[in-house]
Order: sequence, then C-alpha cells, then structure tokens
Amino acid sequence: MSSARLSLEALSASGRSSEKLSLAALQSKMKCDPEGYATELGLVRSQFESSLELFEQQAALSFASISGVAADPAVAKDLGDRASFLAHVAPFYPKQLAEFPARLAEFLRSSARSLPSGLRCTVTQALILLVNRKMVDIRDTLALFVELQTLGDRALRKLAFSHVVHSIRKMNQKHKNEATNRSLQNVLFSLLQQEEETKAKQSLIMLCELHRRKVWFDDRTANAICTACFHPASRIMIATLSFLLDYEKIEDDSDSDASSSDDELSHQSPHVIVSKEAAYKAHHKGTSASKKKEKAKLQRAMRSMKRQQRLSSEKSSSNYYSPLNHLKDAQGFAEKLFSRLQTCNERFEVKMMMLKVVARTVGLHHLILLNFYPFLQKYVQPHQRDVTTLLAAAVQACHNMVPPDAVEPLFKQIVNQFVHDRSRPEAIAVGINVVREICLRMPLLMNEDLLQDLVLYKKSHEKAISAAARSLISLFRELCPSMLVKKDRGRPSDPTARPKAYGEVSVASDVPGVELLQNSDDDEDDDNVGSDEEDIDTEDSDDGGSVGIDISVSCGSDDDNATSDDEETHASADDNECDDESLEGDSEHEEDNSSAEDLDEVSSDELDDEDEHDDEDAKADCGDDNEEVHDEGNAVSKTNSGEEKTGSRVKFSETRKRKFSDLDGQINAAETSLRALKKLAETKLSQPSSDSADGILSNEDFRRIKQLKAKKEAKAALTKHGLLGKGVETKSPFKVPSSDQLSFKRVDPAKLEAHVKQKLSKEERLALVKAGREERGKYQARAAIKQKKTGGSSNKQKEHRKVMPMAAKRAKVQRSRQDKKKKQGRLGKQFRGKKAWK
Repeated sequence: MSSARLSLEALSASGRSSEKLSLAALQSKMKCDPEGYATELGLVRSQFESSLELFEQQAALSFASISGVAADPAVAKDLGDRASFLAHVAPFYPKQLAEFPARLAEFLRSSARSLPSGLRCTVTQALILLVNRKMVDIRDTLALFVELQTLGDRALRKLAFSHVVHSIRKMNQKHKNEATNRSLQNVLFSLLQQEEETKAKQSLIMLCELHRRKVWFDDRTANAICTACFHPASRIMIATLSFLLDYEKIEDDSDSDASSSDDELSHQSPHVIVSKEAAYKAHHKGTSASKKKEKAKLQRAMRSMKRQQRLSSEKSSSNYYSPLNHLKDAQGFAEKLFSRLQTCNERFEVKMMMLKVVARTVGLHHLILLNFYPFLQKYVQPHQRDVTTLLAAAVQACHNMVPPDAVEPLFKQIVNQFVHDRSRPEAIAVGINVVREICLRMPLLMNEDLLQDLVLYKKSHEKAISAAARSLISLFRELCPSMLVKKDRGRPSDPTARPKAYGEVSVASDVPGVELLQNSDDDEDDDNVGSDEEDIDTEDSDDGGSVGIDISVSCGSDDDNATSDDEETHASADDNECDDESLEGDSEHEEDNSSAEDLDEVSSDELDDEDEHDDEDAKADCGDDNEEVHDEGNAVSKTNSGEEKTGSRVKFSETRKRKFSDLDGQINAAETSLRALKKLAETKLSQPSSDSADGILSNEDFRRIKQLKAKKEAKAALTKHGLLGKGVETKSPFKVPSSDQLSFKRVDPAKLEAHVKQKLSKEERLALVKAGREERGKYQARAAIKQKKTGGSSNKQKEHRKVMPMAAKRAKVQRSRQDKKKKQGRLGKQFRGKKAWK
C-alpha cells in the first residue's frame, strides 16, 4: 500500500466513491465529519502499527548508530506520515486514540538515538502537537524533551528547547499554577544535580532562560542556579558563573550625560508614533479587509511603543536585581565557592570569574570573609593581568561591617605598589581611584598623613592623576573635613562631620524624607506670613490714625489683652507733643538755616547721657517685652525725653523729626509682626499639622514626600551641571551614598581608569592620521595633475573678466573684427566639392 494514497478497496468498503485521496485531503475531511470517517481512522491506525513493527524489526536486525539505521527509507517516511496524521486528528477521536500519545512517547524514549534525523524530528513534532492540544501533560514529557536535546541533533535540540520554554511561559502568562510549576521545577532541579554533564547543562540553560524571561522569578529557581556553581563538571560551573556575572547591570547614572544617552536610544531604536489619523483610518475608513490590515498594523505599533516604554523604564529605574539576592545561605555559599577557588586548577579567566562572584556576594550581603583579603594581596601588582578587574572585586568586597584591621594590609599594599613617584602615571591614577572607592566604603582606613600625601598629587601635570586626587579631596570634604588642610577644605556642608566608628549604626527614628515635608511646610508658612505683612502694610498706609494704638500695643505685654486707659491717654498726649514740637522745629528751620549748623555743635557726651536716660525710662515703661517691642519702646521714650530737655530746644528739633520718622517704621513693623503671629497661631490651631503627636502620615503626605525628593534630586543634578542661576544658594552637589546603595551598585573597572590614555595600536594610529584626509585623492605625480583638466575657466573667459581701460577694450574689439574678416575670407576659397581621392 502506498504511503500517500488510500486503497480503493478501503474506500469502496466504506461506501464512498473510488476517488484517490491523499492523507492531507483525508485529514481535512475527517476534521469536518469525524463520525463518518471512523473506518478510515481504524485503517490508518492499523497501518501505523504495522509500519512501527516493521521499523522495529529492521532496527533489531541492524546495528544502531547516531547517524541512523541502515533500513528502508520508505518505511521511515511511511511511519512519519502516519504519526503526523494521527497527531492532527487525535483531538477529534479522543477514545479511539487514547493510547496513541503514550505509544508515541514510549517509541521516542526507547529508540530516539537509533532513529534517522528526519523521522526523529517528525515524531517529535507530532508529540509537541499532542502536548499543545493538551492530549499529553507536559510534566510527563519534560524529562523526555530534555533527553532529546542531548542527542547531538541541532535542529531537534532547538525544537525541543523552544517547545519547553514557550509551553511553560504560556502556562504562566495569565496566572501561575504553583503546583504545576513546582513539579516541573523538581524535574529540572533533579536533572541539574545529576553528574551527567549534557542533561545538567540543558536543564541549566532552560532554568536560566525562564529566570531571565521572569517566568520562574522566585527564590527556588535562583538558589538552584546559584548552587550549580558547585557542580563537578567545570563547564556547568563556568556557565553558571557567566550567567551570574552577565545578569548584573552596570548603572552609570552618576557620570553619564542624559542628553547623550537619549540621543543613543533614539539612534538605536526610533520611537513609533501613532497618530489620530491612523487610529481613525483603522476603524472607520476603507473596506473590511483594509480595516483589518490597518488594525493589525496599529496593534503592532502599540506593542512596539509599550516595549520601548518598558525598556526605557528598566534603563532609567535604579532597582537592582541579581540572583545572588535570593541566596538562603549566603555565608555558606561564599565560603564554599572561595574554598573551591583556592583549590581549583582552572585557567586564570575562570579563577577571575569565581573571585568576582565571591566578592559580589560578600558586598551584597555584608558578609565577613576574613581570608579573602589576604588572598587578593597575591595579585595586587601593577603588572598583573586584568588588574583593574581584580581591584574592582576588592572594592566590592569592602563594607562597613568588615573590621578595618582585616583590610588594612591590602589597603597599604595597594598604596605602596601603585602610588609612588617611580610608578607609571596610569598606575598612580588607578591606585588613587581605588583608594577613593575603598575609603567611600571604609573611611576608617585612611589616616591624616597618608591623606596629605595623596592630596599633593592634585598638582600633577597628568590629567588622570590630578582628577583622581581632586575626587579624593571632594570625598573627604564630606566624610571628614578636619583631616584636610585648611585650603583644601573649601566650604563643606558639615565642617564637624566624622566617619562612624566600627559597628556604629544610625537607627532611623522617623519616616525617611519627613524633614522635607516639614521644611516645605515652614516655607509655605513664611510665604503666608510675607503675604499677610504686605496686606497689613497696605491697610496701615490707608489708615492714618493708628499710631497711638500701635504704641499702646507695643508697650503692653502679649499675654494681657486689656490695657489701662491712663496709659493710652499718656501715649496719645506724648504723641501730640511730639507732633507739635516737630512742627515748630520745621518752621524755625525754614526761617533760619543756622539751626542746622548749630546741630552739628552738639557734643557726643550729651547724646550718650540722653540715650542712657531714655533706655532707663523705656525699661520702666515696657517691662518684659520681646526685642522688637523693646526697641520700639526705646524710640518712643527717646522722643518723650527730648521734650523734657530745656535750653537748646531749637537744636534738637531736627533730631526729633528724624527719630519720629524712624518711629513710624518701627511702629508699623511691630504691628505687622504681632498681627502676623496672631494669625499664624490661629491657623496652626485650626489646622493641625500632619506630623502631630500621633505621628501618622496620610497617603497625600507620602506622595508629597516623593515629589519633594524628586525636586531635590533634580536640583542636585542641575547644581552638578551648573544649570542653576547665580543667585541661588546651593550646598555641595556631592552626596555620600549609604552602605545599602554601595552594596547594590557594581563597581565598573573602566571607571578606575578614568582619563587614562590607552596605548594605540598601529591600525588605530593610522586611522587617526587618515581621519582628516577623506576628501584627498590618490597620490599622483605633479605633471599628471597639471595635464588633468578639472573643468576650470578657459583663457577667453578669464580675459572677459579682466578689468581694462576703455581704449584697450576698443582696440580689442577692432582686433577681433579684423580676425573675423580674415577667417571668412579664408573660408570662401576652400574646395567645397567631393574629394578626388579616396
């Protein structure tokens, strides 16, 4: 029987016409009418069983090999076609084909290695189709698909891997089934712990892919990946270490320019913009087919926009993640990996990977691994290979919980090996940068003498060295300004700052950022007071008879609301006398200007005696008032005492006038301050503040704190780049990060070599030389360049542009006419007929 056609007897037995049908045509008909083609199903199934038995017999008679079985290729093709056919129609015949998926899976398990490559891929695709139709559970076939990836067939490995990853991802897309996920994880975890390298490697690749896609983004998966570092096979260990190191992102937010990063992002992936016209066209214009196409195009654009927004938010967010965060026993992991590092015989690159993972774990979890720092001392040499990567790992392993005595030998060796007068400039720059990074995490390692020696490198002519020394100065301006020389301190924000002692921890007693909320409330209150003062000033300027009332209020105490009528009458009488005397003094000053000259003859002793006498009167009158009110009382008593003085009344008239003008300003200021304080007290009593005795903050307060933090960060960024105005008073833009922020942030080895000029290769030097010569042509001889016409002006054109006198122009015209006549005469005598010779 042919593999592509059904026999005529089978079709006639089923009562149908004797037309020849292929398996594809029969498949479509069986999907349309499953019950009517039950006989054909049984026939195809029996053909599959017979083909399977025939293939197994042929395989038993011959030797099995990875390349395939030396059997009839027609039998293999027939078996693959019928397996694919039954897999497609299996959902329509669940009872008849209930045992078919298990039979197919068992066939792959038993003889997958001996199958030809084409038949193996066909049977695997049939099994994947059954899993997608939910005829087979993925938990039963996961181990089989992992085993299929170890056969050495690239196409089969890619097919099985993509099927497992997409199936688990699709299963967890809407909601997560923890029981199913746990059973699948147990299968992969058991395969990962096996000593067989191929299965362990494939299971590790699938776990890493699912974790990277955030499908299995839990502690169990992260711990399983991290524990693969201790697998006996070195290839598994290297793959795990590379995954852990590549997962970490180097955050470059402090030194990168925002504008340049935006330009790079826009250059790499142009932003998709969906216009209103495109959205309207997709829903309202055109035929149904064109609308369908436009809708699909619009959906693709929207997906692209969402993806770009997600990528930009991930790049801009400062949230750090690494699988090392989920370690259950971080101390045990670090000690075990460090012991393997000490005893392994791997190549240098693998040792560096292990060292970086150990350092990252120590810094991330604030572990104490005292033997790690003497181990690093063996490699701290300027000529060491990848020394900047090694020093970056040393910096990451430092934190404030490590005893300074344990790190001090390493710190001194870095200074002695890198920073001295006979060292190369790039080595000095790297050494000072490493010292700065270590002191940022452990400032107790630095002493005053060493700091003074390192600071002197700021005068170096090498840019890298001077920049490193200045960055060290700016760090200690914030950490401990007293360790610097006075000229290097600048204007620190806190001159009395000191580094914390070993083991000292600052315990938070309030909500982080609540001081920003309090400061903003105080600023608003000051603004309200300022506006109230302006309103009151306008009212006082309109009301002209409030001077006596102001004096009575200024002389009375704030607690007593009622004042005596005698005091008010006395104050108003004194005011009237002051007004009369000042008017008399004005009239006398207008009549005779000599009074101004006499005023200069007043001795300073008399004025001093008068001031002392006035102060005593003011103290007796006003009592225990505030400073502003006390000064106002002094001014009033000075004017009153001036009236009691006899003798030189004309001489003091102008002085009284000056004091009275000062009195008006002081009275208005006193009234303004008192009214503003009363109004402020009323508002405080009516509206209790958020940080009251209960200490409970609302959601609005937290939102406001978030906004104030964003404003503060933006102001610091503008200050750093010098974009604020000149009159704005700002503090130092440098802010010492906390220990948690330092533990999350990875140290970039390239930053330790900042401003260091690298030695160029010959190709790079030639490219640098040819950079400005793109428009030059190929080298040629001078004669060849002269002979080559470049399309310039002819001699006649140059003569036309020549500036000549009028006589010369006329002579030239006459000459040209004569030449033209001669030419025409010569042309008339020439022979115009046919030539007599050939």
